[in-house]
Amino acid sequence: MSLEPKPHRRSPSPRGLTPARQQALDILMKANRPVGAYEMIELMSDAKGKRPAPISVYRALAYLLDNGLAHRLASQNAFVVCGHAHGAEEPVVFLICEQCGEVKEATSAGLARELAALAASAGFAPRTRVVEIAGRCERCAAGDKICHS
Repeated sequence: MSLEPKPHRRSPSPRGLTPARQQALDILMKANRPVGAYEMIELMSDAKGKRPAPISVYRALAYLLDNGLAHRLASQNAFVVCGHAHGAEEPVVFLICEQCGEVKEATSAGLARELAALAASAGFAPRTRVVEIAGRCERCAAGDKICHS
């Protein structure tokens, strides 16, 4: 069972993207890392320091989630842009570096089969299939090897 990592870039459909939704999406795309809702509020502040209402930011993020343009990382209570077009039923694996914060999104046909079999054997109907794996990315792990050699 292998994971197929995907880069974090995709062109969203402009249909339904209000200015607030577009701004939230732009922030996630530029950040290229998990962004929490309250950080999003700060980043969406205008030049005069006027902050958007939290409910409007949560609605923008909910739209992005519902339309497959972003994912929520439960372990970090933060959001990342969707790295690739995948089916709503396809399991997504997030590889989260605890050292630098990098997040890679990956999918796996083998994992999809195994999770489907596991859920079916338990008589369970999953709503989402998200796996978050914390550790160190290749770059950070290589840095440790260099430092400790």
